[in-house]
Amino acid sequence: MKYILKTLVLQFICLLIFQAGVSGQEEQYNNNGFFTLEQLDGHWWFIDPDGKAFFSIGINHIDPASLRYPENIHIWEEKYHGSTTEWLEKSVKHNLEAWGFNTMGWEQEVTVKQWQHSRPFTNDELKVLDMPYCRMLPFTESHQWEKHTIKYDFFSDEWIEWCDYVARSYCAEVKEDPNLIGYFFSDCPTWIHDRPQNEWRGPIFDPEKLKTPEGKEELSAMAIQYYKTIYAAIRKYDPNHLILGDRYEANAPIAMEVIEAALPYVDVLSFQDFRDPTMHMQEWYAKTGKPVLLADGSGAYKGEGIYKHTDGNWYAKHITALYEQEGCVGFHLCGAYQRNKQRARGLLDEYEQPDSENVDIIQATNEKLHDRMKNLNK
Repeated sequence: MKYILKTLVLQFICLLIFQAGVSGQEEQYNNNGFFTLEQLDGHWWFIDPDGKAFFSIGINHIDPASLRYPENIHIWEEKYHGSTTEWLEKSVKHNLEAWGFNTMGWEQEVTVKQWQHSRPFTNDELKVLDMPYCRMLPFTESHQWEKHTIKYDFFSDEWIEWCDYVARSYCAEVKEDPNLIGYFFSDCPTWIHDRPQNEWRGPIFDPEKLKTPEGKEELSAMAIQYYKTIYAAIRKYDPNHLILGDRYEANAPIAMEVIEAALPYVDVLSFQDFRDPTMHMQEWYAKTGKPVLLADGSGAYKGEGIYKHTDGNWYAKHITALYEQEGCVGFHLCGAYQRNKQRARGLLDEYEQPDSENVDIIQATNEKLHDRMKNLNK
């Protein structure tokens, strides 16, 4: 009972902080020229730099390396002259707009399974793309698919110094960019769970400790230190953009101590969900009152052999339902833009041929949502 009362008090405090703003958040919501958040008639929306309600329709995993296989590198050399910026302008920007996506959710793509993601786009490359985007910041490589990196001590001077380095490296150069929606942290952090590939290091925090009040308090202190340090580092170099936080795995255990610690320091709660995002996004909004973002989602895959196809009907069902939810501000499709031999699915194949059956469904669905947004913004 004592812990339940403490939890309710913390949630109430976090809600007050969220509404009033902390360390400059109140000023951010009133800023002109950057993405913000606002509740209109009981529904949360991103608000774009022009002051219009914006539901983020994004696609993730955009990497030109899949055009550099021996069998297709001639396309890269002849059509794009070996230039990433030319590819972004002629291929990516053109197709994303044609398919009805209004956001690049996250560009990095798998390279070798359970290894590293591809490099992020440079600031100059992002300017060529010239559309709303989110940026992933590598504060901690605690992703549930990553098998190499040891854990940080969040109370160490080295952690504070590293956060400052990441923020000044990635945030300072884009702090005035109106296309930037906000910043993500870790992709599916292993706070209290792990996966076979990273079982050797275990989760960030031993879930067995959560069976005691002392363990719950220990996790709360650790998570508060983590989010507080990251928040301070970002705001030191960028006072303008939203903080989208960790992208929690909705189908793995998530400790409320972690969520409660995050609430004062993030603007939305972000999740990955490949099963039932419609249900889980509604549940997390109901628990916290914080806007939610499906930052990485994709359902059943069709096909035989190495290559699969994203199910356009699954996409249409869930993004339409999420658009209706009062707490959800966007859906970013776990692509990829162009398939490679590791993820083995994408809206384009290696020869730039679209998955027409599913792309047509996705495009038609996105166009309907754009029409609804236009009516909303009249």
